[in-house]
Amino acid sequence: MFKFKTPSEKTLEVMSEVAKGNIEKDYEESCINKIKDLTAKEHARITSSGNNSIFIALSAIEGDIIIPDQGGWHGFKQIARFLNKNIVTLKTDLGLINTDYLDELEVNESSALIFTSFAGYAAEQDVKSISRYCMENDILTIEDASAGIGDSENRLGKNSDIILASTGSPKIINVGSGGFVATDDEGIFKKTAMPQKLSKTSQIICSGIDNELSNVENNLEVSLNATNHVKKHIPDAIHQSKRGLNVIIPHDNAKSICWDLKKMLTTDKSGFITTCPNYNRIKQKAICVEIKNLDYSCLKKENLDIIIDTVNNQL
Repeated sequence: MFKFKTPSEKTLEVMSEVAKGNIEKDYEESCINKIKDLTAKEHARITSSGNNSIFIALSAIEGDIIIPDQGGWHGFKQIARFLNKNIVTLKTDLGLINTDYLDELEVNESSALIFTSFAGYAAEQDVKSISRYCMENDILTIEDASAGIGDSENRLGKNSDIILASTGSPKIINVGSGGFVATDDEGIFKKTAMPQKLSKTSQIICSGIDNELSNVENNLEVSLNATNHVKKHIPDAIHQSKRGLNVIIPHDNAKSICWDLKKMLTTDKSGFITTCPNYNRIKQKAICVEIKNLDYSCLKKENLDIIIDTVNNQL
């Protein structure tokens, strides 16, 4: 049995001590300073969830909201609709953003593109090229870096105009709740005072985020390396040469195969085998092996080889 990712023991200990009133440190301030360093942004706010982070960012946009046709997060569209924003759907290459497709769009002034660091968690977006194109065409970039924060190669979670994230489970910053928004444009926060008030969180959650931030770079690297190992040994996985945090294998019999894999690759809580079509992954039949859902203690070669052999035997 595999172990589903949960907050580290140290994180839980710190949160418990804060809940008991034993620690008086201002963890919100400490979190904000660490997030500003990680994202290379001048301003940051802690929020109560990833969706509230998205709500704050989209509330500040006056023009259209450009959303990838797959490989994003369903909350992008739901929140944009709730805010009565005009949504423009961007064609992608199985979730990967191609600036040639952006060229085909007609959007209003003060519009924004919102996307995730990894397309469907399976493949790293070329954020530098996306950001460069959008800057030249007066489009704001909003990067959901829930899975990309702490990138040691500095390609993810730094180059977009607004960086936001969830710190819920089983994210790279794994507290079970919370999120953040970071940007160089202080006007984003001046425009969204009310959503920020509605999204305040506690010192308990801030203390958990603060502790998780200390290990985020290593945790992301371990997860990327584990996924790369699995991806290399499963034929026909999409975006095979790209860094990612899960492995997606298109298959006409995906539903049946996933059903069998879930019975063979079990966890102590939620599973790590999911089925497509799914907007958050790809919109065709496929099997998803969500390496990001597994506890770091499970990401050893012997465990990963069990996953590889089990999946390959079912394909």
